[in-house]
Amino acid sequence: GLVGPSGSGKSTLLKCLGAIIEPTSGRMVLGQDVIYDNGWKIPDLRALRRDKIGFVFQAPYLIPFLDVTDNVALLPMLAGIPNAEARKKALALLTALDVQHRAKAMPSQLSGGEQQRVAIARGLVNRPPVILADEPTAPLDSERALAVIRILNQMAKQFDTAIIVVTHDEKIIPTFKRIYHIRDGVTHEEAGEGRGID
Repeated sequence: GLVGPSGSGKSTLLKCLGAIIEPTSGRMVLGQDVIYDNGWKIPDLRALRRDKIGFVFQAPYLIPFLDVTDNVALLPMLAGIPNAEARKKALALLTALDVQHRAKAMPSQLSGGEQQRVAIARGLVNRPPVILADEPTAPLDSERALAVIRILNQMAKQFDTAIIVVTHDEKIIPTFKRIYHIRDGVTHEEAGEGRGID
């Protein structure tokens, strides 16, 4: 988990890690691939984001004219997975996040918490090696927030996925395996590790 005061650069760091904005310097490696080394080293950043990085933002950014299932299934479809298989993957995640009963609903028909759980399913659907989550539990109640963190942790274990969560949500900070604070533009690991949640 990544925590720090407002304006400390947490979200900017997450956007750099997600290849949304370009860092000013440094080096980023994902698996065996050098992503950035004082310049982008990957020719297709869109494919990188689609296939290797799952995003979960504070705002859900759902596509208003697609139903819940297709909002989640769109990424695998864009990656070439057949529509029926992509929808099956989407429904499995919607069930895990307890929104399967809204599978055919349009985003405008969902509560804020339901929209966020659908957005989380979308971030997980391609089983990326990295998930970047910017305040993913902000609109959720305590029970749902912990359920979301539990699912993210299960995904990390099951698929060997790294998850970086930026948050101010005090109730989920103790669930992180590692906690980093940004202070004065520098990231510091907190002494000791979080307990994690299973």
